[in-house]
Amino acid sequence: MKRNSLDPDIGELPINIPIFPLDGALLLPTGRLPLNIFEPRYLSMISDALSTPHRLIGMIQSNSGVTQDEMSPLLYSVGCAGRISSFEETTDGRYLISLDGMIRFNIDEEIEGKSGYRQCRVSYDEYAADLLVKDVDFDRTRLIKVLKRYFQMKGFSADWNSIEACADEKLITTLSMICPLAVAEKQMLLEAKDVSSRGDLISAVLEMECEMTASDMQKKGHVKH
Repeated sequence: MKRNSLDPDIGELPINIPIFPLDGALLLPTGRLPLNIFEPRYLSMISDALSTPHRLIGMIQSNSGVTQDEMSPLLYSVGCAGRISSFEETTDGRYLISLDGMIRFNIDEEIEGKSGYRQCRVSYDEYAADLLVKDVDFDRTRLIKVLKRYFQMKGFSADWNSIEACADEKLITTLSMICPLAVAEKQMLLEAKDVSSRGDLISAVLEMECEMTASDMQKKGHVKH
């Protein structure tokens, strides 16, 4: 069964889509990403996307391990297509949009851009399951345990009753998107096989973050003494 009745079948998705490279801004299937669009080239991108039937934009991160140039950084090969579900035009010429994650894609090749923004030819076949409802099987107890430690060490506040009541997939997706992780870690979460794998991976990533933070705190403590 499809997750969303508004989602097109995979064969109906456009293979040429606009690309928005934005490091640290992870979009996942079923996730919602608010964006403040103000650069002229991306204002054109939003206007063009809104004029298409599916209103799709491909969110992707730049690969900092390799460089090209500031305007066109080299990209990771996997991104996530999102549908513009709402937008607002501000009086100072910006777009405030909400992007609903639909399906991941592989970049096959970059094609000629338009109005200053980049476009790619993509394939979705490897990620067809992103459009379907699937059961989630992961160690939730482990995630909640490390999440409490992580939030405490970072000084973050949380409504733990709401977190405990949150459905598995929503919890995994939300944490993967909002936690302030490195680009490479965000990319690993994006490329996880499925939601269940992503749930175990976010637990492992947060455990590693906690250990690194504890180590740094210990070193600083030694320096003080």
